[in-house]
Amino acid sequence: MLQRLLGILTVADWAAVLLFLVGWTAYGYYADRAASGSRGLRGITHDFRLHWARQMVRRDNRIVDAALTGNLMSSVSFYANTTIYIIAGLIAVAGTLDRIISFTEELPFARAQTKEMIEAKVFLLTGVFIFAYFKFTWCLRQFNFLLILIGSAPDRESPAEVLEPHAVRFGTVNTLAGDEFNRGIRAYYFGFAVLGWFVHPALFIVLTSLILLILVAPRLSLEDAARARDVTMVRGRRRAGGIGPVADRRMGHDGGARQTAPRI
Repeated sequence: MLQRLLGILTVADWAAVLLFLVGWTAYGYYADRAASGSRGLRGITHDFRLHWARQMVRRDNRIVDAALTGNLMSSVSFYANTTIYIIAGLIAVAGTLDRIISFTEELPFARAQTKEMIEAKVFLLTGVFIFAYFKFTWCLRQFNFLLILIGSAPDRESPAEVLEPHAVRFGTVNTLAGDEFNRGIRAYYFGFAVLGWFVHPALFIVLTSLILLILVAPRLSLEDAARARDVTMVRGRRRAGGIGPVADRRMGHDGGARQTAPRI
């Protein structure tokens, strides 16, 4: 199989596939590593999830929390069902490769392709969406755990040493479920890049680079804004005399407090 692929795919094809795999893996590593900080979107939403959890354990009626979790599950279920249809469609497409070949030949800038090349491209695209399906289903499983935590929440009159650990568990599972959902959505983004490979490897490279830029740019701008906010807050406290050298040393090198959200 590998020898056949080596003979079928050109250097440009292998370069496009390598950029795709390295870019997807590297961005996933970067996104998960950035999740350990408090400045990113993931860290901010984790704080809100913890706040939600602390409100939940002190509520007498937790129907609202169950309804919110159900709404989150509905969104994930939609993507999981859609992914199944996409996978089924790709499997059906594998039986009509001749039509795909004739269709791509009519596209501008498209090059002549063999049946084996189309099979490799369909295989890669199917693998991307299978990965997304597993992420969405694992996300649903974690939201089911979240419902169990809502149902097993201690009485609101319980002491803080009982309520707080349960709230932390709720917030952590909620964040982990959100992480899996984000990974599934990320697979959709990179799946769109694979579509460019059906036309030309150069388009595949352009789309992969564009998607990486779209994903990285907002995250960097958000982190820069949070860093500037932290520096402004520290300077304001210094002027007000509310922070001393000892407290300053406990802050990060740029003035941001070192808080961490649970890792996956």
